[in-house]
Order: sequence, then structure tokens, then C-alpha cells
Amino acid sequence: MSDSAIDQSLAQAFQRFTEANPASRRQFEAQARYMPGANSRSVLFYAPFPLTIAKGEGAALWDADGHRYADFIAEYTAGVYGHSAPEIRDAVLEAMQGGINLTGHNLLEGRLAKTICERFPQIEQLRFTNSGTEANLMALTAALHFTGRRKIVVFSGGYHGGVLGFGAKPLPTTVPFDFLVLPYNDAQAASEQIARHGPEIAAILVEPMQGASGCIPGRLDFLQALRDGAAKVGALLIFDEVMTSRLGPQGLANRLGIRSDLTTLGKYIGGGMSFGAFGGRSDVMAQFDPRTGSLSHSGTFNNNVMTMAAGYAGLTKLFTPEAAGALAERGEAMRARLNALCTKEGVAMQFTGTGSLMNAHFVRGEVRCVDDLAAVDGRLRQLLFFHLLGEGIYASPRGFIVLSLPLTDADIDRFAAAIGSFIGEYRALLLLPSAN
Repeated sequence: MSDSAIDQSLAQAFQRFTEANPASRRQFEAQARYMPGANSRSVLFYAPFPLTIAKGEGAALWDADGHRYADFIAEYTAGVYGHSAPEIRDAVLEAMQGGINLTGHNLLEGRLAKTICERFPQIEQLRFTNSGTEANLMALTAALHFTGRRKIVVFSGGYHGGVLGFGAKPLPTTVPFDFLVLPYNDAQAASEQIARHGPEIAAILVEPMQGASGCIPGRLDFLQALRDGAAKVGALLIFDEVMTSRLGPQGLANRLGIRSDLTTLGKYIGGGMSFGAFGGRSDVMAQFDPRTGSLSHSGTFNNNVMTMAAGYAGLTKLFTPEAAGALAERGEAMRARLNALCTKEGVAMQFTGTGSLMNAHFVRGEVRCVDDLAAVDGRLRQLLFFHLLGEGIYASPRGFIVLSLPLTDADIDRFAAAIGSFIGEYRALLLLPSAN
């Protein structure tokens, strides 16, 4: 099928979308006067203009034009509780009744810290931040000072926050640390390079499953090579579990049986509020003890009562270890169902991921790293996104799909049916050769 056919299909999708969403278009054009691209969060923009979401309830969203969608992106994994859990709302309101900004240690932060440390045994002590980005920056700072070294090993396709993104090299917005960028899921290359640069390496920062690059699970031999390599050269292994901590009762790393020196958290653990945390070995975290440590760590809202209350309520009343395991199993079943459909239909389309997180890719063969996705035509992702919107499903323009607790079996059936109708409509565009 020619490029012109894909372009024509996408132009038709744009036209249908534009005609169906005049209120969102007006909102976009009005906001563009005050914000570049009407935007302050790049991932939320897509052409011809993004929907304006007016309301959320449970696992449903409504846009400015009144269209209802089943929410299959869930605030890019932060929205595991949905949009209106009464347990979260009541906890926040109760906390606010005692004062919003208390300018001191409060009654809520200690119990959330205790809950997290008990949930994730590799975290002996922790500190709160306002985002996963901040958590990763502080974890790296801790490693640099603890080891007295400067080099940080990261991986192509890794994303660790707004100022820590990597392709084959650091992205233009990435902070200027001394990075060594290695290929993801290549145990041999990692072992060799860690041994070669060992005396210089302060930290190895890695996602047990790369999220933003397309839900690419880390191979056990690769992650174990990082653990072994870090131990041999005296570097700290940092697992970025901002996304993956939701993929098992005690997170993905514990599910795989690999213990990191430091772990970073964020997203859903704040109960839908701004949240991040970093923690791990007590000897490393002791650097932040104001009584004896050498490192200062500030942040006006680190221990804000709304996040502390919402996070505790979410982890203890809703997303318990049992609930996390059940949601992960539900995601595994859904992904297997979708992949079976793609195989049956004989199209170059698959869903990668682990547990309740997955990503659609238009390629055959195993996806081990971002290089395996180089041949994917981004226009197909756009076609899928607009098709899903037309079927009343809100996902990510890059094919990222996230399950939340309020989603029903009927919602999942609806999603599977939408994938079936997408294949039926665009089959001729999906009979592509393997990229491997």
C-alpha cells in the first residue's frame, strides 16, 4: 500500500475528528494566545488539535463537546484509582480541614513513608518529592556523592522524567550529567562497558520495563547483569519504578527477584496528586539526615498534606498488594487476547508490555529495544488513536494503553472489539513486512 493511501486515510481521520470536536478546537485556539501551542505538557498535544477534557468519573471521561470515552490511558499510569474514588476524595478533604500548608513536619507523612517501605522491601528509608523527575534527579545526586564518582550509565530509549530522556544520546532537554548511553536489553554490551568504565561509574539508572519508549520489558539476564556489574565496580543500581511499581504486589523489580540499591517512585502512589519519592539503602539515604548528613534536599510541597493523605488512602484502601496483583493479571489476559487477535488476522501489529501497561506496535517479531521499532510508521499509530476515539475509547497517540481499577470487563470487551474493527478497516495498511 502506497504512502498516499496512508496519508489519505489519516486526512480523513483528521477531518472526522475536526468536524466532531468544534468546542475543543475553539478552546485550543483561545489558549494558544497564552501558552505556546496551548500546551504546558508536550505529551498531551497531537494534531490537528488535542481534545479538551471537561470531566472524569470512574473510568470515564467527557470532552468539551460532550463525548464520553472509556479511559484507557489513566493519566499515563498515575490514574490507577480512576477519577472519582470516594476514598481518595474523603482523605483529601479531611486533610484540608486541618490546614493546607503547615510549614513543618506533619501527622501524615510518616505513615505514608512507613506504608511504602513496608510495601517495597528494598526501600529501607525514603524522601518525598513532587514528581518522578525530581525523584530521579535526587537519586542520581545521592549516588554521585555517595560514590564520589561522576559517570552515570543509562540506556537508549530510557525516560526518567522531563529532563532525563535518552535516544542514542541524551535528548536536548536532558540535564548535563556525564552519561554513558548503552543499548537496552543487551546484557553482554552492558557487562563489558560497566567493567571498562567501572572506576568512573557512580550509578546505573534503568527502568525494569521501558515505559515511554513502548512498554519494552527488561530481560531478566540483562537486569541481572546490571545488578552484578554494579556490585563488582562499586556503583549504585537505581531502578526507576515510577511506572513499574504498579506491575506487581511489590513492584516489578521484586517480582523479578532483583534488589536495587535505590528505587524511584511517582505517579499513582500519590493518589492522583503530584508525587515522587526516592529511597533505598539506609546508608545511602543517611546522606539526607539533617542531623548528620551532608546533602540538603528541599521542596516546599514535598510533604503537602493532600498528597500524603491521598497516597495513604490509595495504598491501604484501594491499591493493596492484592489489588495490584489482580490488576496485573487482568492486563496480562487482555494483552494475550489482543495479540491472539492480531496473530489470527495476520497483520503486522502487536501489543508489548507487562501487567496493566501495554503498547501497540505495528511490527512483527520480538521487540527488545527501541531500534526494533525504527521501521514503524508513526502515521499508523495516529490512525489507531483516532479510530479508538471514534469508538469511544481514550488512549495515547503513541499507542500506550493503561488499565485502571474502575475499568469493567465490558470496557475491555469494547477495546478488543475496537481493535478488531480497526484491523477490518485498515487491513491493507497493516500487511507490512517484519522490521526484524
